[in-house]
Amino acid sequence: MSYEQTACDAILAISTLSASIGAYYWLTDPQTAKVSFVQSLYNHLLFTISSMMLMILLITGVHKKVIATSIITSRARQVLADFNMSCDDSGKLILRPRPQQNT
Repeated sequence: MSYEQTACDAILAISTLSASIGAYYWLTDPQTAKVSFVQSLYNHLLFTISSMMLMILLITGVHKKVIATSIITSRARQVLADFNMSCDDSGKLILRPRPQQNT
C-alpha cells in the first residue's frame, strides 16, 4: 500500500468521522430549532468544516483512489491464479510451487 493511498484513506476516514460526530451534536442541540440555518452552521463549526472538506474530497475523486487499488489487485490475483501465481498488495509477483503430477 503506497503512502498516497494511506494518506487518502486517513483523510477520508477522519473527514467522515468528524462530519458524523458534528452532525450528531448539531441535531441534538436544542438551539438549532431557535436560530437561523446560517447561525446554526456557525454554531457548529466542526460539522460545517468537515462537511465542506468531505464534499471537496468527493468532488476531487478521493473515494475512487481508495477503492481502485483493491479492485485492480483482486482482478490481477484472479488472472494470476490460472498460472499458479499471485501478487501482494504492493504488486510484487508471488510464484507458487508447481502442483505434483500423478503419473
